[in-house]
Amino acid sequence: MSYRVKGMGMDREIEMKTEQKYSLDDENEIVEWIVSVLMYGQGKQDFEDCDIEVPECQGKQAFQRWLSDGKILCQLMNVLDPGSCCKYQEASHVKFEAMRRSKEMNNIFIFLTSAEKYGVSKLDLFQTIDLYEARDLAQVQVTLYKLGSCAQSNNFQGPVIGVRVAAKNERKFDDKLKREGRNVIGLQMGTNQVASQRGMTPYGLGRQMVTKIN
Repeated sequence: MSYRVKGMGMDREIEMKTEQKYSLDDENEIVEWIVSVLMYGQGKQDFEDCDIEVPECQGKQAFQRWLSDGKILCQLMNVLDPGSCCKYQEASHVKFEAMRRSKEMNNIFIFLTSAEKYGVSKLDLFQTIDLYEARDLAQVQVTLYKLGSCAQSNNFQGPVIGVRVAAKNERKFDDKLKREGRNVIGLQMGTNQVASQRGMTPYGLGRQMVTKIN
């Protein structure tokens, strides 16, 4: 994670609120889900038989380091949607830091592009710097939960996470029915069944509302 000067004043307050949104419980659930999906993709039941990297420990920094090169995210996406992230690159062996950072950020971009095509709303996607520079790891968690929801909607047969996205119920009306709807006066437009100006005498005289009692 690159060094970045912390903000001051309002920027610092916003940064602190963003950090408070991060959940360790969500982190544990997400890590467990990602590992389970990768095991499913390798066709393994026992973790010891798998070639899967896991976070060094619990916490934001370990979670960020685990995902920051984009490799795990692309592997996850390739299990959910085979071949969607086939262009991701191993960056750990690259000697020059600038080139390594470029490849890692490009891997994250490939994942985000594939996730959007898979069904995750653009509004729910995190930005590359949210993960790579740990700007907003809570939003990273949101994106992964939304990805799990889309996996359920796309009938993924492996482990899932999040809430299943409801299917759209689109209704189509013909032109005749639409024209008939224009002729209906809604209650929001008022009514002519109560008070009116009928019988008013001098200009400006208030309405006399009288209830008739039989």
